[in-house]
Amino acid sequence: MLQSKKNTVLVLYLIALCLIGPLIFWLSYRSGRGGQQATQPSLNGLLNPPNRNPALQKRISLGNKVLFTADNNPDKQAGVQAFAAGDFSTAVTKFNAALQVKRNDPETWIYLNNASAAAISNTVKIGVSVPVGGNLNVAREMLRGVAQAQYEINHSGGIGGKLVQVQVANDDNNPIVAKQIAAEFASDPDILAVVGHNSSDASIAAAPIYQKSGLVMISPTSVARNLGGVGRFIFRTTPNSRAIADALASYVVKTARKTRIAICADSQAEASRSFQEEFTSSVFENGGYITSTPCDFAAANFNPSEIPSQAVSDGAEALLLAPDVNRMGRAVEVAQANRSRLTLFGSHTMYTYDTLQQGQADVNTMVLSVPWHPSAFPNSSFIANAKRFWGGAGNWRTALTYDATIAVFTGLKASTNREQLQKALSNTGFMFKGATGIVKFLPSGDRQESGTLVRVQPGRYSGTGYDFTPLPSSVDTSLR
Repeated sequence: MLQSKKNTVLVLYLIALCLIGPLIFWLSYRSGRGGQQATQPSLNGLLNPPNRNPALQKRISLGNKVLFTADNNPDKQAGVQAFAAGDFSTAVTKFNAALQVKRNDPETWIYLNNASAAAISNTVKIGVSVPVGGNLNVAREMLRGVAQAQYEINHSGGIGGKLVQVQVANDDNNPIVAKQIAAEFASDPDILAVVGHNSSDASIAAAPIYQKSGLVMISPTSVARNLGGVGRFIFRTTPNSRAIADALASYVVKTARKTRIAICADSQAEASRSFQEEFTSSVFENGGYITSTPCDFAAANFNPSEIPSQAVSDGAEALLLAPDVNRMGRAVEVAQANRSRLTLFGSHTMYTYDTLQQGQADVNTMVLSVPWHPSAFPNSSFIANAKRFWGGAGNWRTALTYDATIAVFTGLKASTNREQLQKALSNTGFMFKGATGIVKFLPSGDRQESGTLVRVQPGRYSGTGYDFTPLPSSVDTSLR
């Protein structure tokens, strides 16, 4: 009887073991599997946040995807794949190798800096938005300023011992996309400031989102006057359109002695309209006159071959080209149709490699007003470093984006959050010596600076056969 009871207990024990054992094994397996993936969901959440627009995520990268596909190469691609997998050591190696192929690729420099920072896990993050799909060369110019500033701050110990990471976004200079990116940046609590956007239309669209969320935005290139005063979190390192237009209008009327000017502008671009209005006002103040020649780069029936003839018929002696950065080609077409009949002048948007490459002799002698030129700062450390990084001193977009980025870094040295950064930048005592001179902000978030004048003339620097060269008289009044 006793033996029978023992046998019964043994059988029940074996049955329980058979039932519970697999359950324990399955639970242990699941726990172990979850533990193995513990770091990967965290990384995926960092690089591809949940519940976000998948199409928008393709436009944003910390180092896990290539946005500048024209600058891709096998090592760069291997670098972003390693970054996405959390293998930052390999990412650093591959990004370094990619720079041996293309030394002046700013995207690779930023991803290299980001990977190096990620490897020590003690970072501070900012965002930058550039028009990769809107104007590739402009996007490169801006990102070079960010990359150079990031490299310099990280190799000098970072900000309070924290290395800087830069999250790059492509907004195409599209206001709708810019608003989406602004909302994405604003929703990431780790992002303490944003450098961008490029076009005034994109900046004006995004600014209210940054203002509402209490996230500092510093635009290095948006000149439209109505960006100033949007809110206390909105700044810019470029002079506004009035300052740039005044310098050119005064030169046109008083120095070039052209008193009847036709204007080609873009009715759909805020920066172009703003520049046109400020230039017109300044021309009248200086004793000049604007003809009624119709020329709208945004017009559906735009015909560049008719414009110079119409302007001449209207009595114009000169023609101002003030296109949106996304319609540069149309301005060059007008210059080509001009055939030297009218003296050409240009807004700051005409200062691009494409103007020189496509315009060639047709834009020779054209005078432009821009926020900055390297000749005004022959002993600048920014220029010396830029030549080592990029093979040249860079243009005004690079310099002013550098200053916008340095402004953020300088403010963060006395801040730990978004609100404190805004207060630091708004402080009347805030200032530093940047690439473009002393940087400090007015209560509106603007800089009180003027423009400098440059002329297109034959040269070897750009590689196109033509260069932008400062007018001797303008160097004395340029940004300092």
